[in-house]
Amino acid sequence: MEEKPIDVARLGTIRCEIAPEPRTTLEGDQRRDREGNPLWVTGLAVRRLEGRRVDTIDVTTSGQPQGLTEGSEVRVTNLWARDWALEGRTGTSYRADAIQPLTGSGSGSAPAPAPAAAGSRGKSAG
Repeated sequence: MEEKPIDVARLGTIRCEIAPEPRTTLEGDQRRDREGNPLWVTGLAVRRLEGRRVDTIDVTTSGQPQGLTEGSEVRVTNLWARDWALEGRTGTSYRADAIQPLTGSGSGSAPAPAPAAAGSRGKSAG
């Protein structure tokens, strides 16, 4: 299925809702990307710019995001969505190159995210 880039600037406020946890297989082993890096999943609350609606999404990253605390505002770099279907079930999975704490929250002083290297988004091995 097709991967779709997400323009995070249009999402509004993004907060860490569930701290990073290892992404595991049904057997309990930590999943890894094609390069062998461990995969982590972080629950993010996204409040849309317009309205009061808040959505929670699980975002997978290669490597453990550092410095995140539940409830804190975060910056997400290179967010992608992918629709999936398996055995009659459907959904959307999300991947990002990085999730970092947003410093200087509300002041606009946070540094711009570094551009991602081409092909840096690893694929799940399973």
